Amino acid sequence: MLHCVIPIRMPAPDLTILVIDENAIRASIIEEGLREAGYNHVTVVQEVNGIARIIETAKPDVIVIDIENPNRDMMEHLFQLTRTVSRPIAMFVDRSDTALIEAAMEAGVSAYVVDGLKKERVKAILDMAVHRFNAFSRLQRELAEAKSALEERKIIERAKGILMKMRGLSEEEAFGLLRQTAMNEKKKMSDIAQSVVTAAGLLM
Repeated sequence: MLHCVIPIRMPAPDLTILVIDENAIRASIIEEGLREAGYNHVTVVQEVNGIARIIETAKPDVIVIDIENPNRDMMEHLFQLTRTVSRPIAMFVDRSDTALIEAAMEAGVSAYVVDGLKKERVKAILDMAVHRFNAFSRLQRELAEAKSALEERKIIERAKGILMKMRGLSEEEAFGLLRQTAMNEKKKMSDIAQSVVTAAGLLM
C-alpha cells in the first residue's frame, strides 16, 4: 500500500526537529550543530522506548537518530518505527554493515551516516535527508497517480463494453454517454463508469 506523504517545504528555522540519542554528549553535539545552523525548534529525547508516542505528540518535521553502538535488536525496533513515519529521517551510527545499511534504506531512512557525527556536518546531512525524502515522495505520488489513472481507464473500458453490449451502442457512442452523464452529474467519468460496472454486476 502506498502512503501519502507531504513534502517538506518550510524554511529551515521553522522546521521542528526531534533528536533521538541515548548518549547525552553526542546529543548535545547534534543539538548544537542544529542551533548554530539556525534551527530553533529542536527537541532531544534520550530514551528510545515509547518513542512512537513521543513522535505522535511532538509531530516533528524531521527526525535525527543517533546510535553510538547499534545492535540488531535496537536497529530493527527503530526500523519498524521509521517504516510507519512519513518524515525525513537522518540516522548516525558509529559502525554498521551492508545488511544494516540496506535495511535502513528499505525502512525509509533518508540519510544513513556511518562514523560521521561532527557538529559542522549536521546541517548538510539534514538538508540531504529532506531533499531525498522530497524526491522519494514525488516518485511515490507520481506512481500512485499513474496507477490510479490506469485503474480509471480500465473501469471506463469495462463500462463502455457493457453499454455497447446492453444498449447496442458503438464505442464512440458509449464513451460519449459516459462523458455526458459525468458532466450532467458533475462527477468524474470513472465514477460514472464504476456505477455502470456495479449495476451490471447486480443484474447478472
